[in-house]
Amino acid sequence: MKKIKDSLYWSRGCYASRNSLGEYSCLNVEGCHKLTVFDWLKNIPADKNYDIFEIRFKNTRKGFYRNCNNRPLQNGDVVAVEASPGHDIGIVSAMGPVAELKLIKTGINLNECELKKIYRKAKSTDIEKWQEAVSLEYSTMIKSRQITASLKLNMKIGDVEYQGDRTKAIFYYIADERVDFRELIKILAEEFRIRIEMRQIGARQEAGLIGGIGPCGRELCCAQWMHSFVSVATNAARYQEITINPQKLAGQCSKLKCCLNYELDTYIDALQHFPQITEPLQTIQGQYYLQKTDALKGLMWFSTDPTIAANLVAVPVDRVKEVIELNKQGKKIDVLTIEKADAEFRLEFKSVLEDDDITRFDKPQNKGKNNRRKRENNPRKGKRERNENSKKENKNGGNNPNNNDSPIKPIIKKIINDGTAKI
Repeated sequence: MKKIKDSLYWSRGCYASRNSLGEYSCLNVEGCHKLTVFDWLKNIPADKNYDIFEIRFKNTRKGFYRNCNNRPLQNGDVVAVEASPGHDIGIVSAMGPVAELKLIKTGINLNECELKKIYRKAKSTDIEKWQEAVSLEYSTMIKSRQITASLKLNMKIGDVEYQGDRTKAIFYYIADERVDFRELIKILAEEFRIRIEMRQIGARQEAGLIGGIGPCGRELCCAQWMHSFVSVATNAARYQEITINPQKLAGQCSKLKCCLNYELDTYIDALQHFPQITEPLQTIQGQYYLQKTDALKGLMWFSTDPTIAANLVAVPVDRVKEVIELNKQGKKIDVLTIEKADAEFRLEFKSVLEDDDITRFDKPQNKGKNNRRKRENNPRKGKRERNENSKKENKNGGNNPNNNDSPIKPIIKKIINDGTAKI
């Protein structure tokens, strides 16, 4: 934790301020840490006093604690909590009914296990010791990796987290197989003079610890809101008609993306109404082979070529069932498609284009009327307009020699006829 001002500290990706009593609280800027919690019941009065609080620590580690002393706590307060052994320093991330709902969601039974206690709000001495412990985490991780490599252990230490009182450290490691790290624990305990706890994590948990931006442009789900991980199978991509490309289906953890399971249930429910196509559909025009399905629109796409998706024809599910029943009876239909379904599809596609016309800015604007009004209201007319007015005057009268009322006209005629004239 780096000291920036007298009353402002930087720790665990958060700004923490100090009050007059020497107690610290995080400013709780949304998005400044992993697994943020939105208190959607903040302005709703509670019907009882809740003593369960969710406390967050480094990265994605969180825990539930009980406020036995009924101390006034708010979201973002830096508190000292019970640990084994000693105490740890964390930040309040959820309280009240939100914390209780999250506790129920995790499946923790309060009758079978007892929650640890919240001692107090963190004091200056707690923060200083916590600051020293946090500053040692990176150097400890690098040194432990060197020791692991010297012992030739098939494991990777991904992160190190010190306890708030600097008496214990948690070493997060990744390993594909079981590792005997008893010798490693002895060396680490002698090197750093602390208690050692080895905690194995998977590739998905490591991605959550590190964080990052996914291909969708948003922060990784495992670092933003996801607490539990469900196994993802390749069948999830097949149900959703997604191309089986390992490079595109894999996330930053090199595993299948968790978002493949988000809409899987919707697709499975929709596909229950689709028939199983084992043979091509028989028509008088020829055979039609299934190429793809659109589960959400209820359409099945067929083509006359079994290998190439050319001349695709969209057929509703009910029509496909009807054709299958007729083929089983040995009958061939005349036309496979239904014009109504095809017209609805084209109409829907057309309406999307009409909503946003990409050439709407290319149409010429009628500016003539506005410019004419400006010229009429402007007392100082342009040169072109003065010339036009002078031409009109010469045509109607004035110095125009072709005018019948001009005194010069008879003189010019006499010069042309006689060759002489007196002016």
